[in-house]
Amino acid sequence: MDRSIAEPMLLALQALVVAFLWLHDWVPLGRLNDVAAVRSQDTLPRLIGVTIVQSVPWSIGLIFSAAYFGHSYPHWLRMWLWGSYIFLVLGVIRAWWVPYFLGADARRLTRYRIMFGNTHSFLPEQNGMVPNTAHILLLLAGIATLVVLFAWDFKV
Repeated sequence: MDRSIAEPMLLALQALVVAFLWLHDWVPLGRLNDVAAVRSQDTLPRLIGVTIVQSVPWSIGLIFSAAYFGHSYPHWLRMWLWGSYIFLVLGVIRAWWVPYFLGADARRLTRYRIMFGNTHSFLPEQNGMVPNTAHILLLLAGIATLVVLFAWDFKV
């Protein structure tokens, strides 16, 4: 993929992911999230810690991608992007799709129902679980980021 197309797409996808990761537990986004329900399940210090852990690695990738915009990305940044987005996609699959298809323990199902039960979803419930629309969009943005990286790296 031509750099003039891939690089802005890569930056936009990263910005979308980073915004989601920093904001989805804090800022009401209509039916895409339920901030009050999330806060009912986590203490403020735990929520701050989770937000930092789940946001900083992708923020680092975005910051350095923006800093190198229009220039050759160093090898470490390419590896950082590949690693962090593979980790993101696998994390979303583990958190949402494995329980959806294979089931989860009752404690997790109860927690997810409380935190995400009032959020928008369009899939049918299965094994007591349904991935919500916001996390499906996060997964799709992560996959799209990997596709753009692949196309850029391998000149597809």
